[in-house]
Amino acid sequence: MNNTLYSLAILKETMEKIDGAYAPSTIRAYKTNFKQFIYFCEEINAIPIPANSFNVASYIANLTKSGLKSSSVRIAVASISSIHKLNQLNDPTLHPDVKIELRRMHRKLGRSSKQAMGISAAMLEKMISTVKKDLWGLRDKALILLAYDSLCRRSELVSLRIEDIEFSESSLPRSIRLRRSKTDQEAIGKVIKLTAKTQQAISKWIESSKIEEGFLFRGIKNNGDISHGLNPSQINRIYKRLAEAANFPEEHIRNISGHSMRVGAAQDLLISGQSLPLIMVRGRWSKPDTAMRYLELCDLKT
Repeated sequence: MNNTLYSLAILKETMEKIDGAYAPSTIRAYKTNFKQFIYFCEEINAIPIPANSFNVASYIANLTKSGLKSSSVRIAVASISSIHKLNQLNDPTLHPDVKIELRRMHRKLGRSSKQAMGISAAMLEKMISTVKKDLWGLRDKALILLAYDSLCRRSELVSLRIEDIEFSESSLPRSIRLRRSKTDQEAIGKVIKLTAKTQQAISKWIESSKIEEGFLFRGIKNNGDISHGLNPSQINRIYKRLAEAANFPEEHIRNISGHSMRVGAAQDLLISGQSLPLIMVRGRWSKPDTAMRYLELCDLKT
């Protein structure tokens, strides 16, 4: 078996070994990035696993010239590191030569990452005003209101389930339990309180969609049939579509992502005078510097 086939087989075994222990997005990142490293090594007739530091440094230099962002290069290097450690092999990314190449990459590409356009409460109201009273509109209204209330990531939004809703005596969804998040991989869970407006919107969506169990938010086909769930990538498209309908500037629409409600809600909390620790709790951030990246572009004069 040649080096490429051997390395692909090791990668496959590693992915099977960690299945269920890591987030699906993490597993996809490891698989995709290490597979690209394998093919790079094939081109230069090198061994991908265990890799040597010289070849990893060469790979970083190659990625730097490819047009990738520095954050994508860091993810690629982290994937190489993780695959080696998961197979109890020496981590080639710890070598000084690799660290030097990473420093060179950062000097050329910079460290900053593009921040998603925050959707504030005022912008949210404009988006809500565009939704129709059909099944799509009811879903979209419930989705964006809950996204703003909860500061949920897009992966968290699509994971919410009917079974995790706590209903009040008047049958309104008073709160919902987020089973797992990026910073809660052990699934301890977090109870999210809902505003009265969001309660009403979710109630109307559940009643109209006739969903009794399973995922709260679903895809809707052209004939009105409701799917099993919603893909995280659809969150981005829903936000952008509503922003277009609300006549937001093209530049704003272009920079809207699945994190935009999360960014906007966090910035609104800061403008209202809330402390960083409270914002971190609301957004389920474990590190202050991560939360600050969402808040650094906030206009406190608004």
